[in-house]
Amino acid sequence: MNTIPNYNFAGHRAVVRVDFNVPLDKDLHITDDTRIRAATPTIRKILSDGGAVVLLSHLGRPKGGYEKKFSLETLLPRLRQEYGRDVKWGGDVLSDEALAQAQALQPGEVLLLDNVRFYKEEEAGDEQFAQKLARLGDVYVNDAFGAAHRRHASTAAMAHYFAPQDRVAGLLLQGEIDNARKVLENPERPFTAIMGGAKISDKIDIIERLLDKVDNLLIGGGMAYTFAVALDGTVGASLLEADKVPLAKELMDKAKAKGVNLVLPGDSLVATKFANDADVDVAPTTAIPETWMGLDLGPDAREQFADIILNSKTILWNGPMGVFEMSNFSLGTEYVARAVAEATEAGAYSLIGGGDSAAAVQQLGYANRVSYISTGGGALLEFMEGKELPGVAALG
Repeated sequence: MNTIPNYNFAGHRAVVRVDFNVPLDKDLHITDDTRIRAATPTIRKILSDGGAVVLLSHLGRPKGGYEKKFSLETLLPRLRQEYGRDVKWGGDVLSDEALAQAQALQPGEVLLLDNVRFYKEEEAGDEQFAQKLARLGDVYVNDAFGAAHRRHASTAAMAHYFAPQDRVAGLLLQGEIDNARKVLENPERPFTAIMGGAKISDKIDIIERLLDKVDNLLIGGGMAYTFAVALDGTVGASLLEADKVPLAKELMDKAKAKGVNLVLPGDSLVATKFANDADVDVAPTTAIPETWMGLDLGPDAREQFADIILNSKTILWNGPMGVFEMSNFSLGTEYVARAVAEATEAGAYSLIGGGDSAAAVQQLGYANRVSYISTGGGALLEFMEGKELPGVAALG
């Protein structure tokens, strides 16, 4: 796979597939620019070599055709600030004007085109659409790790319309793969994985694979209650995937057989309803009263999880420990984030697996105190599950 440091972009027009799928508020202001900043080293390398850049990205999930709230034009001021130069606006990716602007780019210039998902052919991986996009440049760079698990036109099909030597992995995409491999292939021990989130069904494959690699597996979030029922516990009105209880029991049996310390929260913060103003109490995770629901780690579980994390040398974290967006149920996630940061400062290597856990680390101010924060939750999970990522395979 060709990489950015080994490619000289002088005189080239690079079509760069970035992931600028950033969150926006109701007034279309960017609320988190992490993904924009993450692609900047790749853009700067191309420009400093004397190349020109054509930026392609998706934003949100438009229903078909142009929608202002999903237009990348919103990002222009922020990109101009980020790159310290003018960023031209090309509009519709398939328009004659966009093609003419791209072909007229001079070294050091940047052109932003509109949302590739305004065309249904993008998500369909349409070859003709991909071929038309490929006319925009003479070298293809994929730096959109967050979309690398999608077999879409601009993330996978498009690469094949460039010569093998002109398909390049961006610095962000390469960094994501290198950091994931560091955790999977050569972890310093003890290796602790922390899995959270709502549903066990979303994490089955990654848990299965991690059981062959980790020393400790900490289970938090809503999916902990399916495991609790598998231990013949009662979880009241907590989130429960009843059909996955046998699977949870099977995973616990596998963990025991492999010598993995699979840890469920000893206690939970429970509430009378799914709301920040609910009545709150603490209960054993396997003995939650009938009308109550578990919404976060309890005080003992917070200390229990933190202690294991602080004694780890490699840490993988994916998914919050509770209903993090509600302040009264965010403490478990905060404890884990702090423990990961402190363990990292003591010499551990920590990989934060995108999505809500990445957002939590950012919001809590620990972003600079962990080893690596992934920009692609789904893509990272699929890579770590051992699945081929179409966006990566297309660069080979």
